[in-house]
Amino acid sequence: MTDPSPRLLPWTAPGGKPCYLFTDDDGGFLSRYADGVEALQLGMGLGLLEHARVLIDDPAADARQLRFLSVQLSAALRDAVRVAQARGAGVSAQVE
Repeated sequence: MTDPSPRLLPWTAPGGKPCYLFTDDDGGFLSRYADGVEALQLGMGLGLLEHARVLIDDPAADARQLRFLSVQLSAALRDAVRVAQARGAGVSAQVE
């Protein structure tokens, strides 16, 4: 029997350090919870992209609104990259 690979979780520990789950039970509570968090993060990112399209097309949008949007898009992209890494790239690639 081989040891299961660690799963990169969609949240970080204090200080921004990555969290990993070591388990051979993909259907366990924490695995299901992490799946739900990943789905929520990706869904929020999609909603934010739609909002970005509207705001960018609005000539009345000011620098403060666009700066706030860029912060939110940055966070959503970080989450999406973490999900992608967790699902495909393994633990060698980390999001800072």
